[in-house]
Amino acid sequence: MPKTLSFVLICLGISCNSERKQKVEIYSKESFYKQSEMAALMLWMYDVNAANKQLILEGKSPKHFPKDFLKIHTAQLTDSTDRTLSFKAFSDYYIRNMKAVFESSQESLTRRHNTVINSCISCHQTICIGPIPKIKKLLIK
Repeated sequence: MPKTLSFVLICLGISCNSERKQKVEIYSKESFYKQSEMAALMLWMYDVNAANKQLILEGKSPKHFPKDFLKIHTAQLTDSTDRTLSFKAFSDYYIRNMKAVFESSQESLTRRHNTVINSCISCHQTICIGPIPKIKKLLIK
Protein backbone atom coordinates (compact mmCIF):
# COMPACT_ATOMS: atom_id res chain seq x y z
CA MET A 1 0.00 0.00 0.00
CA PRO A 2 2.71 2.60 0.78
CA LYS A 3 4.36 1.95 -2.60
CA THR A 4 1.07 2.56 -4.42
CA LEU A 5 0.41 5.72 -2.43
CA SER A 6 3.93 6.97 -3.14
CA PHE A 7 3.49 6.27 -6.85
CA VAL A 8 0.19 8.19 -6.95
CA LEU A 9 1.71 11.17 -5.11
CA ILE A 10 4.72 11.24 -7.43
CA CYS A 11 2.43 11.15 -10.48
CA LEU A 12 0.32 13.99 -9.06
CA GLY A 13 3.45 15.99 -8.29
CA ILE A 14 4.79 15.57 -11.82
CA SER A 15 1.41 16.44 -13.30
CA CYS A 16 1.04 19.58 -11.19
CA ASN A 17 4.62 20.65 -11.88
CA SER A 18 4.11 20.15 -15.62
CA GLU A 19 0.86 22.12 -15.53
CA ARG A 20 2.50 24.95 -13.53
CA LYS A 21 5.43 25.08 -15.98
CA GLN A 22 3.02 25.32 -18.91
CA LYS A 23 1.16 28.20 -17.23
CA VAL A 24 4.46 30.01 -16.60
CA GLU A 25 5.45 29.63 -20.26
CA ILE A 26 2.09 30.95 -21.45
CA TYR A 27 2.25 33.82 -18.96
CA SER A 28 5.76 34.67 -20.08
CA LYS A 29 4.91 34.82 -23.76
CA GLU A 30 1.85 37.00 -23.26
CA SER A 31 3.05 39.28 -20.49
CA PHE A 32 6.68 40.03 -21.17
CA TYR A 33 6.50 40.76 -24.87
CA LYS A 34 3.79 42.90 -26.35
CA GLN A 35 4.49 43.86 -29.93
CA SER A 36 4.05 47.54 -30.74
CA GLU A 37 2.01 48.70 -33.71
CA MET A 38 5.24 49.83 -35.38
CA ALA A 39 6.92 46.46 -34.87
CA ALA A 40 3.91 44.72 -36.43
CA LEU A 41 3.85 47.23 -39.30
CA MET A 42 7.56 46.76 -39.99
CA LEU A 43 7.21 42.98 -40.01
CA TRP A 44 4.44 43.37 -42.58
CA MET A 45 6.62 45.79 -44.57
CA TYR A 46 9.34 43.16 -44.53
CA ASP A 47 6.92 40.56 -45.90
CA VAL A 48 5.69 42.90 -48.65
CA ASN A 49 9.27 43.78 -49.64
CA ALA A 50 10.20 40.08 -49.66
CA ALA A 51 7.24 39.40 -51.97
CA ASN A 52 8.25 42.37 -54.16
CA LYS A 53 11.80 41.01 -54.38
CA GLN A 54 10.48 37.66 -55.54
CA LEU A 55 8.23 39.30 -58.15
CA ILE A 56 11.11 41.40 -59.47
CA LEU A 57 13.38 38.34 -59.68
CA GLU A 58 10.64 36.62 -61.70
CA GLY A 59 10.50 39.59 -64.09
CA LYS A 60 7.16 40.84 -62.76
CA SER A 61 6.18 44.20 -61.32
CA PRO A 62 4.54 44.78 -57.93
CA LYS A 63 1.02 46.09 -58.54
CA HIS A 64 -0.28 48.24 -55.68
CA PHE A 65 1.29 50.43 -53.03
CA PRO A 66 -0.03 49.25 -49.63
CA LYS A 67 -1.72 52.37 -48.27
CA ASP A 68 -1.45 51.01 -44.72
CA PHE A 69 2.29 51.69 -45.00
CA LEU A 70 1.36 55.32 -44.41
CA LYS A 71 0.70 54.31 -40.79
CA ILE A 72 4.47 54.52 -40.35
CA HIS A 73 3.80 58.15 -39.35
CA THR A 74 1.29 57.30 -36.62
CA ALA A 75 1.83 53.71 -35.45
CA GLN A 76 2.70 53.33 -31.78
CA LEU A 77 6.43 52.81 -31.35
CA THR A 78 8.00 50.43 -28.86
CA ASP A 79 9.80 53.47 -27.44
CA SER A 80 7.84 56.66 -28.11
CA THR A 81 10.99 58.80 -27.77
CA ASP A 82 12.20 57.31 -31.08
CA ARG A 83 9.66 59.42 -33.00
CA THR A 84 12.07 62.24 -33.74
CA LEU A 85 12.50 64.60 -36.68
CA SER A 86 15.06 62.15 -38.00
CA PHE A 87 12.54 59.30 -37.80
CA LYS A 88 9.98 61.41 -39.65
CA ALA A 89 12.52 62.21 -42.37
CA PHE A 90 13.46 58.54 -42.77
CA SER A 91 9.76 57.58 -42.84
CA ASP A 92 9.00 60.14 -45.53
CA TYR A 93 12.02 58.95 -47.52
CA TYR A 94 10.89 55.31 -47.23
CA ILE A 95 7.33 56.09 -48.37
CA ARG A 96 8.55 58.17 -51.30
CA ASN A 97 10.92 55.38 -52.41
CA MET A 98 8.30 52.69 -51.90
CA LYS A 99 5.76 54.56 -54.03
CA ALA A 100 8.40 54.88 -56.77
CA VAL A 101 8.64 51.08 -57.00
CA PHE A 102 5.02 50.94 -58.10
CA GLU A 103 5.57 53.66 -60.70
CA SER A 104 8.77 52.17 -62.15
CA SER A 105 9.54 50.65 -65.48
CA GLN A 106 10.67 47.03 -65.46
CA GLU A 107 14.24 48.13 -66.18
CA SER A 108 14.52 50.27 -63.04
CA LEU A 109 12.68 47.99 -60.61
CA THR A 110 15.76 46.35 -59.11
CA ARG A 111 17.43 49.70 -58.48
CA ARG A 112 14.26 51.22 -57.01
CA HIS A 113 13.63 48.15 -54.82
CA ASN A 114 17.20 48.32 -53.49
CA THR A 115 16.73 52.03 -52.77
CA VAL A 116 13.71 51.15 -50.62
CA ILE A 117 15.67 48.52 -48.72
CA ASN A 118 18.64 50.83 -48.27
CA SER A 119 16.31 53.48 -46.84
CA CYS A 120 15.23 50.91 -44.22
CA ILE A 121 18.86 50.13 -43.42
CA SER A 122 19.76 53.82 -43.13
CA CYS A 123 16.99 54.43 -40.61
CA HIS A 124 17.82 51.32 -38.61
CA GLN A 125 21.46 52.37 -38.39
CA THR A 126 20.33 55.37 -36.34
CA ILE A 127 17.49 53.93 -34.27
CA CYS A 128 17.34 50.14 -33.97
CA ILE A 129 20.24 48.20 -35.46
CA GLY A 130 19.00 44.72 -34.57
CA PRO A 131 17.07 43.87 -37.76
CA ILE A 132 19.71 45.15 -40.22
CA PRO A 133 21.12 41.68 -41.11
CA LYS A 134 17.59 40.46 -41.88
CA ILE A 135 16.75 43.58 -43.89
CA LYS A 136 19.93 43.20 -45.97
CA LYS A 137 18.58 39.85 -47.21
CA LEU A 138 15.93 41.82 -49.12
CA LEU A 139 18.52 43.46 -51.37
CA ILE A 140 18.68 42.18 -54.94
CA LYS A 141 22.26 41.52 -55.96
